[in-house]
Amino acid sequence: MSEVKNGEALIKLQEVFKIYQTGETAVHALDGVTLEICRGEFVAIVGASGSGKSTCMNIIGCLDVPTSGSYHLAGEDVLAMDDNAKAKLRNKTLGFIFQQYNLIPKLNLCENVELAMLYAGMPAGERHKRSLQLLEKVGLADKAANVPNQLSGGQQQRVAIARALAGEPAVILADEPTGALDSQTGREVLGYLQQLNAEGRTVVLITHDNAIARQAQRIVRLEDGKIVYDGPADGAEAVVAAEG
Repeated sequence: MSEVKNGEALIKLQEVFKIYQTGETAVHALDGVTLEICRGEFVAIVGASGSGKSTCMNIIGCLDVPTSGSYHLAGEDVLAMDDNAKAKLRNKTLGFIFQQYNLIPKLNLCENVELAMLYAGMPAGERHKRSLQLLEKVGLADKAANVPNQLSGGQQQRVAIARALAGEPAVILADEPTGALDSQTGREVLGYLQQLNAEGRTVVLITHDNAIARQAQRIVRLEDGKIVYDGPADGAEAVVAAEG
């Protein structure tokens, strides 16, 4: 894999279009997006419903491909890869945190965190040890044998954070991670993301919540598939206007 140093673009989208055909109508979910995110940044991608932020997240996360344009992740040309190579790059470079946690109900917390390491072929003893270390990091080592429905929403999201860290990814991609939580619990989860960023990880946060987005260092705001603001989080044009 190409070496990407501090201050260089870890995520690089160039003139990215994503066009969906609905009957005779072409919908530009992304309309010529050019975006660079460097190692160690904490960036919030914001926008109202239909702005293109979820499409942008899916492309950054190697879960979808653009109609045209280019995407480089950690120095690798994602669009030139086959599905297996893309999956390996995604598992090695990206850790995902979702709004609805996406934990497996029948597995205990330790087993949920171990899954990513299982796919990577890590030996069982090593997986278990690292899983407990990660649960301890988010304050849940004492609940390692519990199943997800025995936890609060905030606790489940902390397990999801531990799981996202299992592969030691360079990038944490968090899709509305506080959307299903009350404001206090949401702030606690945001605090974990800020801690991970302070430890050197790149954090890309997808949100429609201005108060959450303002806690990032940089805001990228989308409207109708286009970037209309890219700058400091305290910029006057960084926030999303209230809908309705």
